Amino acid sequence: MIKSEKPTIFRAERSPLKVTLLVFSGSSIMCVASAVDPLRAANRISGETLFGFKLVSVTGEAPVTTCGLPVAVSGRFDAAEPTDVLVVVAGFGTQNYATTALLSGLRRAARAARACGGVEAGTWLVARAGLLEGRSATTHWEDMEDFSSAFPGVDVRPDRYVIDGPVFTSGGASPTFDLMLHLIRTRLGMAVALDVASVFIYDQARAATDAQPLVSLGRLDGYDPRLAQAIRLMESHVDQPLTIEAIAKRAGVTARTLESIFRRSIGETPGAYYLRLRLGAARRLVVDTRVAMADIAGRTGFSSAAAFSRAFSRAFGEAPVRLRRG
Repeated sequence: MIKSEKPTIFRAERSPLKVTLLVFSGSSIMCVASAVDPLRAANRISGETLFGFKLVSVTGEAPVTTCGLPVAVSGRFDAAEPTDVLVVVAGFGTQNYATTALLSGLRRAARAARACGGVEAGTWLVARAGLLEGRSATTHWEDMEDFSSAFPGVDVRPDRYVIDGPVFTSGGASPTFDLMLHLIRTRLGMAVALDVASVFIYDQARAATDAQPLVSLGRLDGYDPRLAQAIRLMESHVDQPLTIEAIAKRAGVTARTLESIFRRSIGETPGAYYLRLRLGAARRLVVDTRVAMADIAGRTGFSSAAAFSRAFSRAFGEAPVRLRRG
């Protein structure tokens, strides 16, 4: 198989990415959510639709997940419909879906897309379509041995997720969340990825190459522990902001070193990140509650409603009162 030279989707760019998720009955609803919800959160945090996504099924009817919950879809899978990324999400019973027509459709869609991949047992369908031949891939750890036997031309790895050119595979729900955070981080930057992880109170992202059976140690991929400590301090002092010097001291570094760590890892100063963190908390209160603006200012560490409004307007392009009115 000649590997495609398509430009990777895992690179810095803010052009909208159209993602189609093909979901099968027997999938884990956690896998579906792990593939979709980080993208939704990234759109909300960025204030732009940078990920356009839709869910489809083979029949156009709602697939039923393993917990019995159906997944609403927008229609039937159409291999001719343009998309940037095709994600195949499947669980039990993939052998029942691997028809000649489906596999042909997967190949056609993959040729036209910038990237395609499988989540959990979706990797079986991607492999049966011939899209993993000569590539590295992973699948759920329970299926690893059978998968290797079924597809000897695939370099099967016990990794959480694998990206090989325009093809990606993921072993399950948690690795899929990590994969999507990686996509967000590479396209939009570490700061947005951290904000997305925070939405889900998710602080256990793992490296792609970590073996699936390893017990999570609660470390976030790419984090300097001093950075993690500093961010936790900021998060716990939104209402009464600490000085950067105080944060650095508690993290065991100088203010200058902390600034270097932030610039290297996130691309902005600790002060800028801290302000953005506070304004993000304020924006949620403005949009999702009826709390008075003066109270929001106090809760997010601003000396007055006027100071809060000025900072908010600079960050989001409109005053908080106007945003609340819609």
